[in-house]
Amino acid sequence: MSDKKEEQSGGEELLVPIEKYMAAGVRLGAKISNNYLIKRGFIFSVRPDGLRIFNLKKIDERIRTAAKMITRYESSKIVIHSAKPYGFKPIEMTCKFIGCKAVAGRFIPGSFTNPSLDNYMDAELLVVTDPKTDIQSLTEAAQAGIPVIGLVDTDNEPSYIDLMIPCNNKGRGSLALIFWLLTRQVLRERGEIPPTGDLPVTPDDFKTKATAQLQ
Repeated sequence: MSDKKEEQSGGEELLVPIEKYMAAGVRLGAKISNNYLIKRGFIFSVRPDGLRIFNLKKIDERIRTAAKMITRYESSKIVIHSAKPYGFKPIEMTCKFIGCKAVAGRFIPGSFTNPSLDNYMDAELLVVTDPKTDIQSLTEAAQAGIPVIGLVDTDNEPSYIDLMIPCNNKGRGSLALIFWLLTRQVLRERGEIPPTGDLPVTPDDFKTKATAQLQ
């Protein structure tokens, strides 16, 4: 596409070739956009059909920043939540590699705020795949003073999100690639793999089966 060179110009090389980002649909937003995202330069352009297009450089930068943030916390104190079935496999794979806790599906009320519950989690960092569907964990994190990293689409409200990763948080391919990159970058930051090292699995191994239905 004509905007490839513009998105790649300046700064460091992207975590993966731009073609991989585009093939996974990472940059495809919704037809609605939040003014905050526009002001922060997260929206690159608008297609003729009305879909907002994210700035890939911003996505790439935020993945790197999120990885650095994650490395500051003990793995067992990190919780990743996805109420969306398409997010189940990505978050489970990420937690398998970095040692955090994955909550796939419903987030039981009180898990962050009621220590008397059997399912209570003493979390210090929360990662959500969608502020809209993961609202229970997001709200409780805010109540408990737990910092939040959130994957934010153009139609999301970024309230309670401390660090946003702007991206398509609805597609199978996009979620798989984002979490694969985040996982790899965390391991690189920790020194568990070389600075240019890869995971022993591919983004496809992070992808939820197509039979899963979005909520």
